[in-house]
Amino acid sequence: MNDLSIIDISVIVIYLVGIIIYGISKSKRSGSEDYFLRGRTMTWPIVGIALFSANISSSTLVGLASDAYQTNVHVYNYEWMAVIILIFFSIFFLPFYLRSKVYTMPEFLERRYDRRSRYYFSMITVIGNILVDTMTGLYVGKIVLSLLFPDISSTIILVILAVAAATYTIPGGLNSVIQTEVIQAVLLIIGSCLITYFAFDQLGGGWDAMMTAVDGLLQSGDIDFSERAAAGKYIPQTSDQVFSLVRPLNDEFMPWWGLLTGVPLLGFYFWANNQFMVQRVLGAKDLNHGRWGALFAGLLKLPVILIMVVPGVLALILFHNLDISELHYVLTDGSICNDLANCPNLTYPVLLFKLLPTGILGLVVAGLMAAMMSSVSATFNSASTLVTMDFIRNIKPDFTSKQLVKAGQITTVILVVLAIAWVPFIERVSDSLWTYLQLVIAYTSPPAVATFILGLFWKRANANGSIVSLITGFLLALFAILSQVFGWVPFINDLHFLAIATWLFIISIIIHTVVSLATAPPPQQQIDEYTYKRSIFKTETEELKSVKWYHNFRILAVILLVVTAIVVISFW
Repeated sequence: MNDLSIIDISVIVIYLVGIIIYGISKSKRSGSEDYFLRGRTMTWPIVGIALFSANISSSTLVGLASDAYQTNVHVYNYEWMAVIILIFFSIFFLPFYLRSKVYTMPEFLERRYDRRSRYYFSMITVIGNILVDTMTGLYVGKIVLSLLFPDISSTIILVILAVAAATYTIPGGLNSVIQTEVIQAVLLIIGSCLITYFAFDQLGGGWDAMMTAVDGLLQSGDIDFSERAAAGKYIPQTSDQVFSLVRPLNDEFMPWWGLLTGVPLLGFYFWANNQFMVQRVLGAKDLNHGRWGALFAGLLKLPVILIMVVPGVLALILFHNLDISELHYVLTDGSICNDLANCPNLTYPVLLFKLLPTGILGLVVAGLMAAMMSSVSATFNSASTLVTMDFIRNIKPDFTSKQLVKAGQITTVILVVLAIAWVPFIERVSDSLWTYLQLVIAYTSPPAVATFILGLFWKRANANGSIVSLITGFLLALFAILSQVFGWVPFINDLHFLAIATWLFIISIIIHTVVSLATAPPPQQQIDEYTYKRSIFKTETEELKSVKWYHNFRILAVILLVVTAIVVISFW
C-alpha cells in the first residue's frame, strides 16, 4: 500500500526542492521588521491565508482525521469555535496589538503590566514552541516518511526534516515562511478535496449513500464498543448521532459543557495570545487589513468539516477491517501496527495511500511534507522572534536592526539543535495527536488567557495580579499533570481536561482579581493606552458611517456569524 511509483517519487522530490528554493528566494532580512514581521506590509488575503495555513498544518490534518476516525465529527467544534474567537479577537484585541507596534505577545504584556509578565510568558511560549508545536510537526513527518521509507531510522528522518525546514527559515524570516505557507494551504485544500471526493465515490457518490453506510456499520456489530460501554462512555447509535456536534455528559472527548467552557478558552489562547499565530496578523499593513484577514481566516475554517473531518469518519466505514501491517509501522513496543483502531494517527496516511491515484498521491504527499516543514519553520521563526525581541534586545539595547536579524538567525540554529535533541521523546506522544495538542494547551493556557482578558477589560488589573496569577496557575497545572502521572489525587485525575482548563481559568481570574485589589492600581498611562473603553466603540461607529458595507468589519463579522450558525445548525 505504501509503495510509491517513480512518478510519485519524482513529484515529491521536485516539489520539495522547489519549495526550499522558492522560500530562500523570498528572503526579507534588511531589518528586524522585514525579518520578523514581513515589513508590516501584508494585505488581508495574505493575512487570512497565512493564519489558515499555519493552523491547518500537517499535524492538524493528521490530528483531525485521527480524532474523526475515533470520535466522529465533533472534533469540528474546535474549528467552528475558532470563527467566533477570531471575530472577538479582530474587534477587541487586534486594534491594541497593532497600534502598540509590538513584535511579540509578551511585549504587549509588558506594556499593559510589567517586565516580569513579559519574561515569564515569553519563556513559557518558547518552551511550548519547541516541545509542542515543533515536536508535533516533526512527529507527523516521521509518521508519513517512515511509511514511505521503513528501512531508514526515524531519528535520521526527523533530523533531515528539521534541517530542511531551517534551510529557508534562517535566511528568509517570516516572509519566506508565509510565502511557502500560502502555497501549502492551496495544495492541502486541493488534496483534501480530492480525498473527500474519492472516499465518497467508493461509498456510492452521495451524502445519503454515506449515511446509509454508517447506519449499516453501526448495526452490523463489526466495531467492538464493549470497552467503551463498560466504562459508561457515549456510543452513537445512528448516523445522525455520528454527524452531530453536540454530545451528552458521558462523552469522553467533548461533553456539551466542555464546548461552552473549555473549548473557547483553548481557542482564545491559540488565536489571540499565541505568538505562533498572532505574529502573522502583526505583519498586516494596517488595522483594516488585519481585521479583514482574521475574518477571512474564519471563513476558510468553515469548509474544514467536509474536506478534513468527514474523511476521517469515512475511513471508519471504509477501512475499519483493513489490515495495515503491510505499512510496517512500528509501535513503541516494537510490534507492527495491524489496524487503525490501535494506530489512529495513521488514518490520514491510509486515506492517502488507498484513495489517491498515481501522480496525485505524490503531489499531496509532497504537500503534506512541505506543510510539515512549513509549520516547523514557522515555530522556529516565532520562537526566534520571542528570544530576540524579548530577551536579546533588552540585554543588548544598542544592537542595530541588522544585528537583531543576525541574532534571530543564530537563535534559530540553536532551536533547530534543541528540536533535534528532542527527537527521542517524540515516540512517546499520545495515541491521538489532536488530543495531545489540546491536552497541553488545556493545562498551560488558562492563566495566560485570564491575564490578557482582565488586562484589556478591567482597569484595576495590575502587574502584581498578573505575575502572581500566571505563576500560581502554572504551578497548579504542573501539579495536575504530575497527579495524573503518579496518581496523587483521584478527583483531579478523573476530571476531563476541558474541566481542568475551566477550573484553572476561574482560579487564575480570582487570584488576579484579589491580588490586584490588594495592591496599588496600575499607572494611568497603562489604563488609557491598553484597556478597552466605550469611547473606542463610539469613535469606530462614527468612522464606519462613511465606509462601504463590504469594508465595514462589523457587517462582515455579522455575515460570518450567520454563515457559521447555518453550518453548525446543519450538524446539530
